Amino acid sequence: MTAESGGEPGQVRLAIDGHVAIVTLDRPAKLNALTAGMTAQLAAHVAAVNADDSVRAVVLTGTGRAFCAGSDIAGLGEYSTPWEFGLREDYGDLLRGLRKPVIAAVNGHALGGGLELALACDIRVAAENATFAAPEIKLGWIGGSGQSALLAHSVGLSNAAMMLLTGDPIDAATALRWGLVSEVVPAEVLAPRARALAEVIASRAPVAAQTAKLNLRAAYEMPLTRAIDYERHLQTICFATSDADEGRAAFTERRAPVFRGR
Repeated sequence: MTAESGGEPGQVRLAIDGHVAIVTLDRPAKLNALTAGMTAQLAAHVAAVNADDSVRAVVLTGTGRAFCAGSDIAGLGEYSTPWEFGLREDYGDLLRGLRKPVIAAVNGHALGGGLELALACDIRVAAENATFAAPEIKLGWIGGSGQSALLAHSVGLSNAAMMLLTGDPIDAATALRWGLVSEVVPAEVLAPRARALAEVIASRAPVAAQTAKLNLRAAYEMPLTRAIDYERHLQTICFATSDADEGRAAFTERRAPVFRGR
């Protein structure tokens, strides 16, 4: 069954089919640049997906020739003070609040905040025509949703500096070589490839998948000894679930496991 909301242009659409949710940025005339209203829709979709136990994996993508061009620049002038701008709802934070694994299907330009959205996802798959850039420096500011830290983790300090200090784009082949994306595929293959990857993740034990995501993010911020200790505690929690019992039983009985997220 498919559930959709927000079908008009300038919307963030949510479709749920089986165990996979597809979130689509739909404002192609403006390269899917996000307005405050679209950010509010994204917040509602994140809350809905987190609350829906049937959803086990998420795909984020865009319509037209862009994944996302970040914030709508015209709308940034609506904030009365820099303080008000700094306190606005941040779409990168929203996406990082998704407990389910998220795949970015980067179908075109991922610019500024769009790059930050892609970096907020757990896995990034790109079309051959995709480009990535941090162009804020050309406008007099820098990214504000973890752009520097996440880029440095993904592509290394020198490559991150190249992007952040020039603002110039890199193509999909370079993004793959630098480790910014996991795969590059022809544009016509991107959507089914991302969906197939989401289906694989959705077939795994949901508690274990969400725990693996949590553990991976935490490992970024911890010294090695603490990270290993934290992982062991999370492993113990997973081991106590019914899904872990089912996994062991299925292995013994040589059948496919049926995970229920418990």
